[in-house]
Amino acid sequence: MIKQYGWRRILALIFAFTIALTSSTIFSPSLSAQTPPKTPRTTELRGVWLTNIDSDVIFSRQNVTDAVNRLDELNFNTIYPTVWQGGYTLYPSAVAKRVFGKSIDPSPGLQNRDILKEIITESHQKGIAVIPWFEFGFMAPADSELARLHPNWLARRRDGSTIWKEGTHDRVWLNPFHAEVQQFILDLIVEIVDNYDLDGIQFDDHFGLPVEFGYEPTTVSMYQKAIKSRPSNDAHETFWIRWRADRINDFMDRIYRTIKSRKPKCIISLSPNPLHFALPAHLQDWFSWERRNYIDEIVLQVYRSDIKRFNTELEREEVRLAKEHIPTAIGILTGLKNSSVPLKQIQEQVQEVRKRDFAGVSFFFYESLSNWAKETPEQRNSALRTFFPTKIQRPIVDRP
Repeated sequence: MIKQYGWRRILALIFAFTIALTSSTIFSPSLSAQTPPKTPRTTELRGVWLTNIDSDVIFSRQNVTDAVNRLDELNFNTIYPTVWQGGYTLYPSAVAKRVFGKSIDPSPGLQNRDILKEIITESHQKGIAVIPWFEFGFMAPADSELARLHPNWLARRRDGSTIWKEGTHDRVWLNPFHAEVQQFILDLIVEIVDNYDLDGIQFDDHFGLPVEFGYEPTTVSMYQKAIKSRPSNDAHETFWIRWRADRINDFMDRIYRTIKSRKPKCIISLSPNPLHFALPAHLQDWFSWERRNYIDEIVLQVYRSDIKRFNTELEREEVRLAKEHIPTAIGILTGLKNSSVPLKQIQEQVQEVRKRDFAGVSFFFYESLSNWAKETPEQRNSALRTFFPTKIQRPIVDRP
């Protein structure tokens, strides 16, 4: 059975841009796809996210093979397959089994298989990089085994509530300041890094915490010990935001050092929302992560239909600085099941990204590359071939 994304994946992003311009005080340091880049490229990130929602690709080995073959024919070079979604891992996990009793998502098509191993095997045969996507980050369904078995791990608002609405779905957030939560997340990451021949691992906008949370007794106690006072009753207060964001920064440093000590060449990729939303709304200070070398690659989510607003996001100072430091690509929305994106819009956005010499693009998500659009699948596939007419290597992450 195919699960559905609907609008839930981007509802927060729509809200983001209505509030972002008020949040600057808390920051620390006819176009056609056939038009080629001004300078011939030697590398370009050509990625796509592979989901278990609104898609049946991962639910059979043959579908995986067919999808990888198709992406190879279209000259993609990177796949970001989800591996942590909906409160479950999408690979056989001893860590998940130990912590909440389920080693893998119980969907019938995933049993007695290791889809991550399948995707890696098929992709590497074609020279395509695989960077597993840690999609849900600190978020979990409110009714998940994880949430029910570990209520003390849940983040809380000042009134003690835990439910966070994502569209019509009830979610909870794991407390990223809790030592046991950090160890659980780190154990999942290490398990993937150690057990698979992956090219990297990707975190996204869920690797943070909605700003209204952080009032758990353990977190308040940590704050009082460090600052000698209670946190502000206003969740949006500047210093309180900064303190919580810094604690997540500290954890990201720990993740980086742990991964690199085990697999130095493993790419640590991040696909965040624009910083003017990510930090004030979700305590995710990804610009500091980039400045401090905690991440090797950025794929910035710019899911905008208006081309002027799209371009504004590409031209922000923190994006320019990141682009000069590490490979920085742009995530482009190619459609959702109930909301198609016109081919012209995708063409325009790819061209704007290339004009500004970004490292490349990644499309959200595989199924909408050809389906659910006003154009026919053949027209969409033809356009993709004009985007990527020949094969090319993805950018090389070169760290000292």
